[in-house]
Amino acid sequence: MSYELVIFDCDGVLVDSEELSNKVLAEMLADYGHRVSDYASEHRFRGMQLTKCLEILEREAGVELPESFETDVRQRMSAVFQAQLRPVEGALRLVESLQIPFCVASTGPRKKTEENLRTTNLYTHFAGKVFSGYEIGSWKPDPGIFLAAASHFGVSPEDCIVIEDSLVGVSAGMAANMTVLALSATPDNNSLAIANKVFGSLGEIHKFFVSQNLSHE
Repeated sequence: MSYELVIFDCDGVLVDSEELSNKVLAEMLADYGHRVSDYASEHRFRGMQLTKCLEILEREAGVELPESFETDVRQRMSAVFQAQLRPVEGALRLVESLQIPFCVASTGPRKKTEENLRTTNLYTHFAGKVFSGYEIGSWKPDPGIFLAAASHFGVSPEDCIVIEDSLVGVSAGMAANMTVLALSATPDNNSLAIANKVFGSLGEIHKFFVSQNLSHE
Protein backbone atom coordinates (compact mmCIF):
# COMPACT_ATOMS: atom_id res chain seq x y z
CA MET A 1 0.00 0.00 0.00
CA SER A 2 1.00 3.58 -0.63
CA TYR A 3 -0.26 5.64 2.29
CA GLU A 4 -0.62 9.42 2.08
CA LEU A 5 -2.25 10.48 5.36
CA VAL A 6 -2.33 9.37 9.01
CA ILE A 7 -5.46 10.29 10.97
CA PHE A 8 -5.13 10.13 14.75
CA ASP A 9 -7.93 9.93 17.25
CA CYS A 10 -7.12 12.20 20.20
CA ASP A 11 -8.44 10.87 23.51
CA GLY A 12 -6.71 7.62 24.40
CA VAL A 13 -4.39 7.73 21.38
CA LEU A 14 -2.51 11.02 21.68
CA VAL A 15 -3.55 12.14 25.18
CA ASP A 16 -4.11 9.85 28.15
CA SER A 17 -7.54 11.26 28.99
CA GLU A 18 -9.92 8.29 29.09
CA GLU A 19 -9.34 7.26 32.70
CA LEU A 20 -9.47 10.87 33.92
CA SER A 21 -12.63 11.78 32.01
CA ASN A 22 -14.52 8.67 33.03
CA LYS A 23 -13.57 9.13 36.66
CA VAL A 24 -15.06 12.62 36.54
CA LEU A 25 -18.21 11.31 34.84
CA ALA A 26 -18.64 8.52 37.40
CA GLU A 27 -18.19 10.94 40.32
CA MET A 28 -20.72 13.43 38.95
CA LEU A 29 -23.28 10.73 38.14
CA ALA A 30 -22.97 9.49 41.73
CA ASP A 31 -24.16 12.91 42.88
CA TYR A 32 -27.45 12.14 41.14
CA GLY A 33 -27.82 8.65 42.56
CA HIS A 34 -26.42 6.72 39.61
CA ARG A 35 -23.39 4.65 40.47
CA VAL A 36 -21.13 3.29 37.77
CA SER A 37 -17.54 2.25 38.23
CA ASP A 38 -14.78 4.24 36.50
CA TYR A 39 -13.75 1.05 34.71
CA ALA A 40 -17.23 0.22 33.44
CA SER A 41 -17.76 3.80 32.30
CA GLU A 42 -14.43 3.92 30.48
CA HIS A 43 -14.85 0.67 28.60
CA ARG A 44 -18.50 1.03 27.69
CA PHE A 45 -18.42 4.63 26.56
CA ARG A 46 -14.86 4.86 25.22
CA GLY A 47 -14.78 7.09 22.15
CA MET A 48 -18.52 7.80 22.25
CA GLN A 49 -20.06 11.27 22.00
CA LEU A 50 -20.73 12.53 25.54
CA THR A 51 -24.31 13.52 24.71
CA LYS A 52 -25.00 9.97 23.56
CA CYS A 53 -23.44 8.50 26.72
CA LEU A 54 -25.70 10.63 28.91
CA GLU A 55 -28.80 9.72 26.90
CA ILE A 56 -28.06 6.02 27.41
CA LEU A 57 -27.43 6.45 31.13
CA GLU A 58 -30.61 8.44 31.66
CA ARG A 59 -32.69 5.87 29.78
CA GLU A 60 -31.23 2.78 31.44
CA ALA A 61 -30.94 4.12 34.98
CA GLY A 62 -34.11 6.16 35.01
CA VAL A 63 -32.12 9.16 36.17
CA GLU A 64 -33.09 12.64 34.99
CA LEU A 65 -30.03 14.84 34.75
CA PRO A 66 -30.24 18.65 34.69
CA GLU A 67 -29.87 20.46 31.37
CA SER A 68 -26.55 21.88 32.55
CA PHE A 69 -25.06 18.45 33.34
CA GLU A 70 -23.07 18.03 30.11
CA THR A 71 -21.65 21.56 30.38
CA ASP A 72 -20.81 20.98 34.05
CA VAL A 73 -19.06 17.69 33.21
CA ARG A 74 -16.99 19.32 30.48
CA GLN A 75 -15.96 22.17 32.78
CA ARG A 76 -14.82 19.80 35.51
CA MET A 77 -13.02 17.60 32.99
CA SER A 78 -11.23 20.63 31.60
CA ALA A 79 -9.97 21.57 35.06
CA VAL A 80 -8.80 18.02 35.75
CA PHE A 81 -7.08 17.79 32.36
CA GLN A 82 -5.18 21.04 32.88
CA ALA A 83 -3.82 19.69 36.15
CA GLN A 84 -3.24 16.03 35.35
CA LEU A 85 -3.38 15.28 31.62
CA ARG A 86 -0.33 13.68 30.03
CA PRO A 87 0.44 12.54 26.48
CA VAL A 88 0.16 8.85 25.73
CA GLU A 89 3.60 7.30 25.96
CA GLY A 90 5.35 7.50 22.59
CA ALA A 91 2.94 10.04 21.09
CA LEU A 92 5.42 12.86 20.58
CA ARG A 93 8.11 10.60 19.20
CA LEU A 94 5.69 9.02 16.73
CA VAL A 95 4.31 12.34 15.52
CA GLU A 96 7.77 13.86 15.09
CA SER A 97 8.96 10.83 13.12
CA LEU A 98 6.20 10.80 10.52
CA GLN A 99 7.21 11.43 6.93
CA ILE A 100 3.69 11.81 5.49
CA PRO A 101 0.93 14.31 6.38
CA PHE A 102 -1.11 13.68 9.52
CA CYS A 103 -4.03 15.18 11.44
CA VAL A 104 -6.39 14.47 14.32
CA ALA A 105 -10.09 13.66 14.00
CA SER A 106 -12.08 13.57 17.22
CA THR A 107 -15.66 13.07 18.27
CA GLY A 108 -15.16 15.83 20.85
CA PRO A 109 -15.54 19.57 20.38
CA ARG A 110 -12.62 21.35 18.69
CA LYS A 111 -12.00 23.53 21.77
CA LYS A 112 -11.59 20.48 24.01
CA THR A 113 -9.29 18.71 21.56
CA GLU A 114 -7.09 21.75 21.04
CA GLU A 115 -6.89 22.42 24.81
CA ASN A 116 -5.82 18.82 25.44
CA LEU A 117 -3.18 18.98 22.73
CA ARG A 118 -1.84 22.24 24.16
CA THR A 119 -1.75 20.84 27.70
CA THR A 120 0.33 17.89 26.50
CA ASN A 121 2.64 20.00 24.27
CA LEU A 122 1.39 18.34 21.09
CA TYR A 123 -0.59 21.20 19.62
CA THR A 124 2.18 22.74 17.51
CA HIS A 125 2.23 19.55 15.45
CA PHE A 126 -1.53 19.65 14.85
CA ALA A 127 -2.24 23.37 14.48
CA GLY A 128 -4.70 23.79 11.62
CA LYS A 129 -5.15 20.02 11.38
CA VAL A 130 -7.87 19.34 13.95
CA PHE A 131 -11.23 17.95 12.80
CA SER A 132 -14.25 17.74 15.10
CA GLY A 133 -17.43 15.73 14.75
CA TYR A 134 -19.33 18.73 16.09
CA GLU A 135 -18.36 20.81 13.08
CA ILE A 136 -19.80 18.41 10.53
CA GLY A 137 -22.59 16.87 12.64
CA SER A 138 -21.12 13.37 12.43
CA TRP A 139 -19.98 11.21 15.31
CA LYS A 140 -18.21 7.88 15.32
CA PRO A 141 -19.09 5.11 14.42
CA ASP A 142 -20.31 7.15 11.43
CA PRO A 143 -17.28 7.57 9.12
CA GLY A 144 -18.05 11.20 8.28
CA ILE A 145 -15.28 12.78 10.37
CA PHE A 146 -12.60 10.61 8.76
CA LEU A 147 -13.94 11.17 5.26
CA ALA A 148 -13.98 14.93 5.90
CA ALA A 149 -10.33 14.85 6.97
CA ALA A 150 -9.31 12.85 3.91
CA SER A 151 -11.23 15.21 1.62
CA HIS A 152 -9.53 18.24 3.19
CA PHE A 153 -6.13 16.81 2.33
CA GLY A 154 -7.25 15.61 -1.10
CA VAL A 155 -6.44 12.00 -0.23
CA SER A 156 -8.51 8.95 -1.15
CA PRO A 157 -9.89 7.03 1.86
CA GLU A 158 -8.04 3.86 0.88
CA ASP A 159 -4.74 5.77 1.12
CA CYS A 160 -5.38 6.78 4.76
CA ILE A 161 -4.32 5.15 8.01
CA VAL A 162 -6.52 5.66 11.07
CA ILE A 163 -5.20 5.10 14.62
CA GLU A 164 -8.01 4.44 17.10
CA ASP A 165 -8.48 2.96 20.57
CA SER A 166 -12.27 2.47 20.73
CA LEU A 167 -14.79 0.21 19.05
CA VAL A 168 -16.78 3.17 17.70
CA GLY A 169 -13.60 4.71 16.28
CA VAL A 170 -12.35 1.49 14.72
CA SER A 171 -15.81 0.89 13.24
CA ALA A 172 -15.82 4.40 11.74
CA GLY A 173 -12.42 3.88 10.16
CA MET A 174 -13.41 0.54 8.68
CA ALA A 175 -16.65 2.04 7.34
CA ALA A 176 -14.56 4.78 5.69
CA ASN A 177 -12.58 2.07 3.86
CA MET A 178 -9.34 3.15 5.54
CA THR A 179 -6.58 1.03 7.03
CA VAL A 180 -7.29 0.96 10.76
CA LEU A 181 -4.62 0.40 13.41
CA ALA A 182 -6.15 -0.27 16.82
CA LEU A 183 -4.33 0.73 19.98
CA SER A 184 -5.28 -1.57 22.83
CA ALA A 185 -3.66 -1.56 26.27
CA THR A 186 -5.37 -4.84 27.13
CA PRO A 187 -4.51 -7.93 25.03
CA ASP A 188 -7.94 -9.48 25.68
CA ASN A 189 -9.85 -6.58 24.12
CA ASN A 190 -11.40 -8.67 21.35
CA SER A 191 -13.82 -5.92 20.37
CA LEU A 192 -11.01 -4.18 18.45
CA ALA A 193 -10.12 -7.28 16.44
CA ILE A 194 -12.13 -5.94 13.50
CA ALA A 195 -9.27 -3.49 12.87
CA ASN A 196 -6.69 -4.31 10.21
CA LYS A 197 -4.00 -4.56 12.88
CA VAL A 198 -3.99 -4.33 16.69
CA PHE A 199 -1.02 -2.94 18.63
CA GLY A 200 -0.29 -2.74 22.33
CA SER A 201 1.50 0.62 22.29
CA LEU A 202 2.38 3.60 20.12
CA GLY A 203 5.95 2.30 20.20
CA GLU A 204 4.79 -0.80 18.33
CA ILE A 205 2.92 1.36 15.83
CA HIS A 206 6.08 3.45 15.36
CA LYS A 207 8.05 0.30 14.48
CA PHE A 208 5.33 -0.69 12.01
CA PHE A 209 5.50 2.74 10.38
CA VAL A 210 9.29 2.48 10.09
CA SER A 211 8.88 -0.88 8.37
CA GLN A 212 6.49 0.78 5.89
CA ASN A 213 8.86 3.73 5.30
CA LEU A 214 6.30 6.11 6.80
CA SER A 215 8.47 7.10 9.77
CA HIS A 216 12.13 7.44 10.60
CA GLU A 217 13.70 5.88 13.70
